[in-house]
Amino acid sequence: MTEKKIRVLVAKPGLDGHDRGAKVVARALRDAGMEVIYTGLRQTPEMIAEAALQEDVDVVGLSILSGAHLALVPRVIELLKANGQENVKVFVGGIIPDEDVDKLKAAGVYNVYGPGAPTEQIIADIRSAVTPG
Repeated sequence: MTEKKIRVLVAKPGLDGHDRGAKVVARALRDAGMEVIYTGLRQTPEMIAEAALQEDVDVVGLSILSGAHLALVPRVIELLKANGQENVKVFVGGIIPDEDVDKLKAAGVYNVYGPGAPTEQIIADIRSAVTPG
């Protein structure tokens, strides 16, 4: 019996045009055996939530460097819930001030990663969040 692969949507919400970190994480997740869908740059929360629904993902990873995380991330989570995807885990990476981490977690984010976060930790956290037991 083959184990179901974890499906991860990696997205860049907002107007931020830098996606190297998102691509590095996407490749690491793929190399770890996960199915990865990368949406590309300048996605609206609505586009991200729709892609998550269409792709039937387990995880949404948002990469934000623009400073708009307190507006964009809660909106993505709200839209996921509206789509009946309360079980989708949301992770955020990027330039997130320490004082905003708890606000994002209170909004429903599973974990937040700053620049240089080890991909091994992200992989382990995703597996822990998605795999029962």
